[in-house]
Order: sequence, then structure tokens, then C-alpha cells
Amino acid sequence: MSVVEQINQQAQFEQEQQKRTYQVLQNEKGMPVKMWTNGVIVDDNSKQQLLQTAQMPFIYKWMAVMPDVHFGLGATIGSVIPTKGAIIPAAVGVDIGCGMMATRTSLTASDLPDNLHALRTELERLIPHGMTKRGRDKGSWETPPEMVDQAWGGLVADFELICAKHPRLKNTNNRKQLGTLGTGNHFVEICLDEHDHVWIMLHSGSRGVGNAIGNHFIELARKDMQKHFINLPNKDLAYLVEGTEHFDDYWFAVGWAQRFAMKNREIMMQSAIKALATIIPKPFNAKLEAVNCHHNYVEKEEHYGEEVMVTRKGAVSAKLGQYGIIPGSMGAKSFIVRGLGNQESFCSCSHGAGRVMSRAEAKRRFTVEDQITQTEGVECRKDAAVIDEIPSAYKPIEDVMNAQKDLVEVVYTLRQVVCVKG
Repeated sequence: MSVVEQINQQAQFEQEQQKRTYQVLQNEKGMPVKMWTNGVIVDDNSKQQLLQTAQMPFIYKWMAVMPDVHFGLGATIGSVIPTKGAIIPAAVGVDIGCGMMATRTSLTASDLPDNLHALRTELERLIPHGMTKRGRDKGSWETPPEMVDQAWGGLVADFELICAKHPRLKNTNNRKQLGTLGTGNHFVEICLDEHDHVWIMLHSGSRGVGNAIGNHFIELARKDMQKHFINLPNKDLAYLVEGTEHFDDYWFAVGWAQRFAMKNREIMMQSAIKALATIIPKPFNAKLEAVNCHHNYVEKEEHYGEEVMVTRKGAVSAKLGQYGIIPGSMGAKSFIVRGLGNQESFCSCSHGAGRVMSRAEAKRRFTVEDQITQTEGVECRKDAAVIDEIPSAYKPIEDVMNAQKDLVEVVYTLRQVVCVKG
């Protein structure tokens, strides 16, 4: 190649680099990592964790990283991990099927009461927060039994098959936790869009049974690694090989947990609609537009002409025209989006704002007064127990959205007026 050709090639490469909306994290020992993180800080621990995962020999083409990326247990949150021939249970995680649901109602802001405390109280009353070692948590457990019976009826046969082979999963409060919120960053919100339409939005997953399934198969994957003397850069990267008994059982169980999570959100949504109807006697339609999407899950998809398993750890499917939900933190904006089908991201987008500090660090750094200031205008808990969810513990949602303009387009911009935290 002549000097002129080399110069032209370099110039072309630099032009292509400038056009990119992602950065490439090169990996000497594995596949590259494409990161949609322009304008967003990514800490070194997250980068190291991403590079370790990309070393696995079954990664397909590259990994994609969303702008809400941050260090996580098992795998980096905000990562999209395409694989062929194997799956990493810890990358899927233990909150299997965790995701979002949102629905637009025919109500407008003028239909809401001036004081929203009664609405928050009713949401807390009708949607149980979960189960603890002491018994039932907040919420009066008034979810109509027929709703739970109907949802569980479609799940019970497959769950019995799972438990027949893995009996330790049987006693997991499974049916009892259908229609429950959970703790941490799970929430139920009443929001307004830019046209003042009232939305209900919620965030939850497969609860205790999903956690048990995740942990059980993570343990089995680690035992498989020991049995076959396979060394890993990190024990959390223990994997199950396609075609083996443990793989087949896991694929069946993880699919079931994802269905459980979908049903869980559907029941919660019905309870939230009932709470809204209790406070607002005016008849309204609550199913004008609805979105129900996972952001911690795995499924088989076709990419670049091949069938691959795509694990989204804190990421949402954003196929062309597909609707998704990207929530901000308490007191911040949230977005209903439509996918642009960007193949290089394996048709994915972020699942939220992404944490910039641990829960422990947030509690050390901020006070209840900070929480009150940062959630001004939102009817929500403002006490020491929820300081770890303060908006400052998360990345600015505007930066996150700017970094993924070629992944999704915004359909609705929502602002929270009521927030119920687990």
C-alpha cells in the first residue's frame, strides 16, 4: 500500500469514527465492546467487568453497552450480551424478567385531585410491597383472588415440571407474590405527559421465585465449571452449554420466570387502575396505549442472519417500531420510546438512567432534606429509608437519552406526580 493510500485510509477511518454514536472498547483477549456512552461517564470497574465478559469464547460478534451502564452483580448493568452455544445465568441475573409496564388513560391533569396523598395511600393499600421474614410487608393484600388465580392457572403446570426436577424451587412464595411490587428501585408511579394525559407506570419483576431460579442455576453453572476444570476470569461468568441437561432446564425455567414477571406487572397494573378509580369517581379508559417490556432477560433472536441468544442485563429491546420504556429517577423525566432497529446495538436501548453511586454511598452522602428538595412536586415517601433512591444517585436522564438518539425516538415524555417505592 502506498503512502498516499495509507493516508487516505486513515482519513476515511477518522471520518467513520466521527460519524459513530458509539465508542469501541478494544479487547486484546476477546470480542470488542461497542459503547453508546458519549457524554456519559463510565467507571473503570464497569469497563473491566465488560472486558472480562467479552473474553468468553461464545460471545457473538461484539457486546453492546447502553448509556446507563454501571457495575453490577454477575454482569455489567446496561450490557447486551449476544452468545452462541452457551448462556451465563449470572448475566441474566436473579431479578429475572424485571421490567416496566405503562398505560395511558383518558384522564388529564385537571382530573387529578389537588392533594395527591390519598392517591398514593390507595396505591400502597392495593398493591402489596412483598413478603419479608416477618410476614406480609406494606399493603393490605387486597389483590382480587380471581386475578391471581387466573394468572397462576396459566403458569402452574410448567412450574410443576420445573419443581419435579429441581424441588428446592417449590417453596418460594410464588403464587402469593403475583401482583406484588418488591423493594429497592421497584416503583409504581402516576405520571403526566406533555399533553397532560395521565399515565400509570410501574416497575417490577419475577420476585422471590425468579430470584430462587437465578441463584439455583448460577450455582449449577459453577459446579459444571468445576466438574470440567474450566478456568474463568471471574466466577460469575460460569456458563451452561447448549444441549446439556442443565442448559435445557435453565432455558425452560428462565422463560417461565419471564412469563411470571409479565403477569405480575399486569396484575399490579389492574390494582393501580382500581386505586385511581377509587380516588377519581369519573369513568375513564385505562387501556388507550400500553407497553409491557422486560429489561433483565434472555431470548433467542436473529441477528446478521444467525440465531443467537441475547441477554439484556438492564437493557430493553428496541426493534424497529417496537415500543419501550426508559424511566428516570424519582423526580426526573421518563420516556415512552419507539425503537429504531439499530443492528449494531442488537436492537437495544437503555433501561433507565443508571446509578452513579452505590446505595450505601447515597445514604452516606445525602440527607432527608436533600431527598425532599430533589423530589419537590412529587407525592412520594421522603424519609431516610428511600435516600438510596434519591435522584442524585443516578445519571442525568437527559445525558442518557442524548447518547442513544440512534437507538430510539421519544414518543412521550413523562413527569412523575406520584411515586410509590418498594
